Amino acid sequence: MSEIAAELARVREAFDKPTLRLLDRKWAPFVLAVFKSAFSRDRRTVQADRLHSQVDAYLADLRSTGIAVPGGSGRALCVQWMNDQWLYREAGEGDAEQYSLTSSALEALLLVEGLSRDRALISESRLTTIVDTVRNRATEANPDREQRIRRLDAQIAQLSAERDRLADGGEIAAATNGQMHEGYANLVDLIAQLPSDFKRVEESVAGMHRQIVNDFRGEERPISEVLDEYLSKTDTLMSSTAEGRAFEGALVLLRNDELLHDLKNDLETILLHPFALELSHGERQGFMATVSLIRKGIDDVLTQRNGLTTTLREHIVNHDVVKDRELERLLREVNKELARWMETAGPRATVTAELMPGTLEINHLREKFYDPDAHVPPPPLDDVSDEAPEPPSLDEMRTQGGPLLEETRAALARALRSGSAASLGDAFNSLSPELRRPVEILGLLQLATQLSEEPLRDPDADADAEPNRSARLLERFETVRPDGSRRAFHVPRIILTTTESAALAALDDGTHND
Repeated sequence: MSEIAAELARVREAFDKPTLRLLDRKWAPFVLAVFKSAFSRDRRTVQADRLHSQVDAYLADLRSTGIAVPGGSGRALCVQWMNDQWLYREAGEGDAEQYSLTSSALEALLLVEGLSRDRALISESRLTTIVDTVRNRATEANPDREQRIRRLDAQIAQLSAERDRLADGGEIAAATNGQMHEGYANLVDLIAQLPSDFKRVEESVAGMHRQIVNDFRGEERPISEVLDEYLSKTDTLMSSTAEGRAFEGALVLLRNDELLHDLKNDLETILLHPFALELSHGERQGFMATVSLIRKGIDDVLTQRNGLTTTLREHIVNHDVVKDRELERLLREVNKELARWMETAGPRATVTAELMPGTLEINHLREKFYDPDAHVPPPPLDDVSDEAPEPPSLDEMRTQGGPLLEETRAALARALRSGSAASLGDAFNSLSPELRRPVEILGLLQLATQLSEEPLRDPDADADAEPNRSARLLERFETVRPDGSRRAFHVPRIILTTTESAALAALDDGTHND
């Protein structure tokens, strides 16, 4: 392969990465503007529903000003950005889904922010940092003892001469605003790279987590081999990459309380210089939040690593040695297919699955040996039809039915016309036994309600009382059951007026048309 062809292949590989794919898209300015507005150094994660609403608001705002924006809703765009590896969605507190920027999106934002700065980063401060770093690395790389001693002696002599000059009252040259601006820009540029570095470490641990889980599910390798690979990757993760080395440096910083305190004091000292008056409140606040930024990045990486360790521990503790059981293998295959399906399935995609397995089509399942006695037919039934009782007559069946309204109405009308009954109870007690069944009381009350709007009243009660109050007088109804037994019931006393008696007679004659 020629040199240009190899270089073209490397460039194409770089453009296939999410960072350059983001910058190469038509709507890249809009996407980066949304990321810059929705996320910040203090707001690393945003709830999914809230980000969807924010993107919808951004789209509506830009459309109202005539600016072209991509089509689709905020939720659809967020899902697309997640598939493009610019957003990462995970479960947060209370199992609520939340979004965070991937390392590729953070690198794209950092690149755009660097290009949008007015001040060039090639300065004395940047060159001094490079020279000091090269000198320190060269000193550590040189195994010659005498050469390292000469370097240290030179540094000691230079620092001692400066100390003696100041002790003798030498002039202290204060840094100018321009020099402080250059140094501040250099520091901000270095600090701004930390979030993407931490995110890359976090994604490396998450990728290792997914790989180990897939190895456990596949069971193609022994568990000991998987654990050995995990331990070796953990050992080399922090030293094989630049972001891993930055992570190790941050751990060393946070373990040293004195160094951390000195860092805070140095940050405050820088902001006490007059050049800081030209900085905005947000710039000063972000500069002082450097320690918090380092703490947050370390916490995120450690959380991912703790999750990986928890997965390993649970698998080792709960691993079943008996691997040949059919149910276990079936569940593992289902879990593997589900993980494969989730790689391409949408956020609301569903799959139809039965909660319980279907019934096996088996004609007969033998439960015990054949017993001939179990198939002997039962003995024939005796013919007792000659002993059957006589069926009840129609009149006997009527005595077991509901009230006899026609007969009861006629008998009551006769009793009231003769003047031998003062109330409905007296009239009822004077009827023949076949009309004094307990059920006839219900028929009697039904007839009384048909006579007037307020038939259920007692004229002997207090005239000022309500006609249907529950505290009216009761009278005794003597009933006779069809078997001849007697039962007494207490029913509110009802005395029919002359008009109501005439209405009852009209019902008996068939002339009442209500």
